[in-house]
Amino acid sequence: MVGNVAVGGDAPVTVQTMTNTPTSDAKATIDQIRRCEEAGVDIIRVSCPDVESTAALKQIVRASNVPVVADIHFHYKRALEAADAGAACLRINPGNIGSAERVREVVNAAKANGCAIRIGVNAGSLEKDLLEKYGEPCPEALVESALDHIRILEDHDFRNYKVAVKASDLFLAVAAYHQLAETVDCPLHLGITEAGGLIGGTVKSSIGMGSLLWAGIGDTIRVSLSAEPEEEVRVGYEILKALGIRNRGVRVVSCPSCARQGFDVIRTVQALEERLQHIRTPMSLSVLGCVVNGPGEARETDIGLTGGGNGKHMVFLSGVTDHHVQDAGMIDHIVKLVEAKAAEIEAGISQTRDAA
Repeated sequence: MVGNVAVGGDAPVTVQTMTNTPTSDAKATIDQIRRCEEAGVDIIRVSCPDVESTAALKQIVRASNVPVVADIHFHYKRALEAADAGAACLRINPGNIGSAERVREVVNAAKANGCAIRIGVNAGSLEKDLLEKYGEPCPEALVESALDHIRILEDHDFRNYKVAVKASDLFLAVAAYHQLAETVDCPLHLGITEAGGLIGGTVKSSIGMGSLLWAGIGDTIRVSLSAEPEEEVRVGYEILKALGIRNRGVRVVSCPSCARQGFDVIRTVQALEERLQHIRTPMSLSVLGCVVNGPGEARETDIGLTGGGNGKHMVFLSGVTDHHVQDAGMIDHIVKLVEAKAAEIEAGISQTRDAA
């Protein structure tokens, strides 16, 4: 359990991200957490490199609507402060924080405050003895590091933990996660670390984490992008939606457009994706420029828009041609239809819940 969010077992795969504001600036950090919450984040992580950060953490935790993970590396006192400040989880490698007594203090603080611990092994910061043993970061080294840290926690009778074995090389990361999954039975936090910018990082993360999730490996994910954290959340959900693991918001089916298009598909899809970010209800929308594939796709989605001639386009509702719409006001019209459909679905869910 990370706060009130279950990770592992039969729980849904959760989506995480990490703030990039100075944690000591509580207002800026809380504002960023709000944007991530609107994007659907399940768990948020903040870095706590100094005492000013952990001092601000209590206010941040109180304001956040999702569990907050405190990212700690070598300073055990920051871990103690973060636990006391209400962090739901500590990201810390127990073998990296010094003496056995310091480890005991951190574990006791986690127990006393109901904190989980996330062991975060990273190819870029492997222990020196493992690098000397293996010569370079490799799956065996990452897994051995993870097992060493797990052993420390279990020796202190602490089992509310999850583990990551991240690397920027997606082949290295995927191989390490496969080995770890065969070795341990604990929640796994997936990530391709330092994946890159929005496009390149999305591709690497989708291939790496997607292949692991497809194999049934992974309980929570963080997409690491050189982009705003809310973009990481959106990409994370798109990965889960593509795999049919979790559905949130509008799944858009759209064509790349060509000379047959009856309207500007690219700009229309961009505008609709932007304006429909507030929709959380799972549903599907097809936007296709012409009648070659348009009607077929529209019949498989909740709402469909297919380009026609003379600026007159077909609108499908629940797979059936319902009416036509002109270019003018088309985007506003589709947004209203999606909002109405979402309200209808939510009303049906509420009635079913009340009947039960």
